[in-house]
Formats: sequence, structure tokens, C-alpha cells
Amino acid sequence: MTAEQTVANPNGSTPAEQTAPTPGLPGRSSRRWIALAVIALAQLMVVLDATIVNIALPSAQADLGFGTDQRQWIVTAYSLAFGSLLLLGGRLGDLFGRKTTFIIGLVGFALASVLGGLADSFGLLVAARALQGVFGALLAPSALGMLTTTFRDPKERGRAFGIFGSIAGSGAALGLLLGGVLTEYASWRWCLYVNVVFAVLGVIGALVFMAKPPKVDRPRIDVAGVLTITAGLVGIVYGFSNAETNGWDDPLTIVMLAAGVVLVAAFVVIETRVAHPLLPLRVVLDRDRGGSYIAIGLVAIGMFGIFLFLTYYLEQTLGFTSLQTGLAFLPMPLSIIVSSTQIGGRLLPRVGPKVLVFAGGLVAATGLLLLLRTDLDSTYAGTVLPALVVIGLGMGTIFSSAINTATTGVARTDAGVASATVNTMQQIGGSIGTALLSTIFADVVRGRLADLSGAPTKLQQAQAVLDGYHVAFGISAGVLVLVALAGGLLINRQSVRVAKLEHAAASDTGSIATAAH
Repeated sequence: MTAEQTVANPNGSTPAEQTAPTPGLPGRSSRRWIALAVIALAQLMVVLDATIVNIALPSAQADLGFGTDQRQWIVTAYSLAFGSLLLLGGRLGDLFGRKTTFIIGLVGFALASVLGGLADSFGLLVAARALQGVFGALLAPSALGMLTTTFRDPKERGRAFGIFGSIAGSGAALGLLLGGVLTEYASWRWCLYVNVVFAVLGVIGALVFMAKPPKVDRPRIDVAGVLTITAGLVGIVYGFSNAETNGWDDPLTIVMLAAGVVLVAAFVVIETRVAHPLLPLRVVLDRDRGGSYIAIGLVAIGMFGIFLFLTYYLEQTLGFTSLQTGLAFLPMPLSIIVSSTQIGGRLLPRVGPKVLVFAGGLVAATGLLLLLRTDLDSTYAGTVLPALVVIGLGMGTIFSSAINTATTGVARTDAGVASATVNTMQQIGGSIGTALLSTIFADVVRGRLADLSGAPTKLQQAQAVLDGYHVAFGISAGVLVLVALAGGLLINRQSVRVAKLEHAAASDTGSIATAAH
């Protein structure tokens, strides 16, 4: 096995395993890429839903008549259910087959979306969003887990993860565009109904093109681990959501965050003592995977500095409509796609994730610093567009490299939970980014206005808000520098990774040969 083969091999498989046809997939090569399209479609549906509904919120509020203070629950209900159940969803995929959980997740997500689209009350809409989160937590790790075990050849794996990484990085921006189109030309309800189209295509594709997964042992589910990590993640996600609306000194924020941290710590202790842990610590303690998970979480924090505050800037400062804002973001996902597939996908087997995550973090940070040039009368083409292109180039390199590395080297039985950890880090990072940056932004605006003598003019108010945007962009840039440091300091050099994975592959081959005798 060559060094290049080993680096891209997620399961320590032998060369024979890499070239042997996949069971149940005649025409293996072409069907693998069709399966990738199905997986990417499902992932796009989940990622889109994080932002597509945000665009629809004002229209939904006017239609259903709920208060502005309640509006946050439509977002929080989804993130709470999704973020807290991801690890359980990943393990269920490991135990019962990822194709099965993938299809169940698609069908359930579609039904929950229909329920939300038909909602005639605030309570029903919130319940539907929570149900979307439940099935999304089953679907997302199943999709990434199948990708991990489907593509083993190093060149194919690099391209496949480049495509998947481009979806993961650009889906939120595409959600803004699609949400704007549907809200303006149809109805806010179609921001939910559209998921049925994705789900139907996904189910048909899964049934026709995806191989039946091999039978695996089904150990007992780690009930104590499920309860502690689910409750812990609920506490953390809810705590950050509450901090965004009610402040960091709110008693509920403090209690929920503290309880969440204690429960996550208890989960770690439990995982070291149970026979069949929900999240085997070997998955996260590996230096390459651990560094990748940290980078993914930090990227999610930094990305919210882009989507949240740049959306505000375009709509409130430059006067863009929702549709114009969605179109304005389009160069970023296009840049991510080019970077993920043409740079990250091609260079990963050659230079390794250490170099690519480091370089991608610095490039994306540079793009965010370009947003500090924005002013009250800036032009989109002269200030925003160049920044979005640079940010996309950096983000695409990070996503394709970090997600690939985070799922490389895990056994088949751990592929689902390793994939779920990727999604969990993204969700927690997004919650932290939203709450932290929103709070800092509000503090900056209040501070600037408090320094003025007398009632502020509209120009002074606008300048204070712009200063808040700049601080948020600057902090997001700093977070992306931390992404670069996580890649540069934690992830091993390519030669070290090659040697480690070759050793693991040799050990697995030896174990198989011994068992055969």
C-alpha cells in the first residue's frame, strides 16, 4: 500500500479491498458518483434549513401573528433537537445500517417540513421545526458516514470530499438565496415545502443506487451516555441561544451553560468505563481527527460573523432586498465549490491537511479583514464582492480537508459517530458564534451611542451599527486565525500521518490473516 493510498483510506483496508467491487453495486464506479450526488443532495437539504427559514421569518410572523420575542424559537427548536441528538443519530446509523437511517431521516424530515408548511399556529410551527431537527440528526451523520465508507481510493476520496465540503460550506449561503426567491415569489411556507422535493429525490436515489450495507454486530446502546450527552448539548445550545436574546448574566443562561458543561464532563467519564460507548474516545483523541474537529468548530463560529452581520449590512445599510442579499452572497458558495474541488480535493493526498487547513484559515481571515473596508456608502462590487471570493477560497480548502481528515482512519463501526461529531462541532460552533458575536455587536453599538452627547442623529446611529459590524468581522477573522493554528499545530505532518496510517493498515491486515488461520 502506498503512502498516498493509506492517507486517503478511511478504514485501513487492504489494496485488494480498495479495488474489489462493492457488494450490491454493479457498475461500481459510476454508481458511487451517483450515490455521492444523492448524499450531497440530502446534506444540502439539512444545511439549507439552517438559513432558508431565517429569510421567511418576517413573513411567517405576519401570517401567524406571533411576537418578535417568540421568533427566535423557530430557529432554536431546530438547533436544539438537531445539535443534541447528532451523536445518538450517528450511533444508530452504526448499529442499524446507515442506508436505513438515511432513508428514515429523509422521509421524516420531509413529513416534518410538510407539517411546518401547513402550520396555522406558532406552536405547531415550532413543533415541526423541532421534529425536523430530530430527523436531521439521524440523516446528517448517516450521509457523511456513507460517504466515508463508499470512497476509499485516494484520488476519488479527495474529489468526493471536495464536493461534500463545498456543500457543507456553501449551503448556508445558498439557503439565503433560495429563501429569498421562495419568500418573494411564492410564500414563506414553500421554504419548508421545498424539502419534500429534496427528500423524494434522495429516497429514490438511495433505493436505486446505494448498496445494502454489510451486517455488523449490534452492541447495546450506551443509555447513560445518550442521556448525559443529549442533556448536556441541550444545555449548551439553549444556553447560548438564551444568551443571544437575554444576555450572559441572565440566570437561565448561566444555569443552562453550567449544567451543560457538567453533563458533558460526566459523559466523558462514562465513555471511559462502559463496554460499548456511544462515542469511543479513540475517535476524538486521535491528533489528526481532534485537530480537524477543533478547526471545524472554529470555522462555524467564524462563518456566523459573515452570514449574520453581512446580511444585516447589505439589507439595513446598503438597502438590499432579501432576494438581492441572497444573490449578493452567491459568489461565496461558487468560490467555495471551486476551492473545495479544485484545490482541496486535488492537493490533500499530496500535501496533507496540515498545510491546507493552515493556509485556508489565513486566506479566509484575510477575506474577513477585507470587510473592514465597508462603509455607509460602499459599493458591493468594490468592497463586499472581493471579500466574499477570498473568504470562499479559504473556507472551501478548510472544509474539504478538515471533514475528510476528521473521518479518516475510523473503523466501519465508528464511521457514523465520527461523522456525527463533525456535525456536532458545526452546530455547537454555530451556537457559540451567534450568541457571542451578537452580544459583542450589541455592546459595541450601545457603547458608541453612549459616548455621544445628546440624542444621536440617524447618521451617528448608522455609524455606531457599522462599528459593531467591523468589530464582529475582526473577531471572526481572529477566530479563523485560530483555525489556521489548529491545523498548523495539532494536525500531524503528512509524512507522520502516512506512517501512522500505514502501520494501522498493516495491523488490520495482520489481524485478518491471523483470524483466517
